[in-house]
Amino acid sequence: MRDSFHEDLDKISVQLVELTRLAGSAMARATTALLDADLHLAESVIAADEQIDTLRRELDEHSIGLLARQQPVATDLRMVVTAMRMSSDLERMGDLARHVAKVARLRYPDSAIPPVMRSTVLEMGQVAERIVAKAGSAIAGKDVETAIAIEGDDDEMDRLHRDIFTMLMNDTWKYGTEAAVDATLVGRYYERYADHAVSVARRVVYLVTGEFQTQTHTEAHLDNEEA
Repeated sequence: MRDSFHEDLDKISVQLVELTRLAGSAMARATTALLDADLHLAESVIAADEQIDTLRRELDEHSIGLLARQQPVATDLRMVVTAMRMSSDLERMGDLARHVAKVARLRYPDSAIPPVMRSTVLEMGQVAERIVAKAGSAIAGKDVETAIAIEGDDDEMDRLHRDIFTMLMNDTWKYGTEAAVDATLVGRYYERYADHAVSVARRVVYLVTGEFQTQTHTEAHLDNEEA
């Protein structure tokens, strides 16, 4: 019975890693669609979000079933409950990638990102890919060191987000209100994507150590988002 239970726990970990892979692929493709004004790619990201939603539902149903049947305690209980919280963050990351793709679709056949911002948005996409890949590695290996390193990537994303606003506030901005709104939204989507990855990372640390890190303002806001 216990062997079967731990196989179920392993399955939950595998599902979480798969969610990181899907969320990472979604944001990578959404970034390309945004910068290249690729309508077909944008539509594929939007359609594929259902796969992330379905996997999240399956994981949560599996977790609830384990809680009901096995009544786990201590570390096992922490694993199941924490997994459900992480699945919520990862599902939201998929939603944010879909939002980026929707901006790309809205402005097709033009690119929503003006030339002056392209390198910054490209870098934001690269940071997003890196941060979700680290989240997957941290989950798979229950790796506290990798989880903690995600904080540094989030700092980099925050810097790029500030760069977006610096460009928008500059007197030389010449791309109009519509482009400014698009850039503001897109910057926010990437920044929130990274915030959710940090939330996942902190839950990995809790899962391994049993210790909560002090909740940041960002995490409190994310909790409010989910409420």
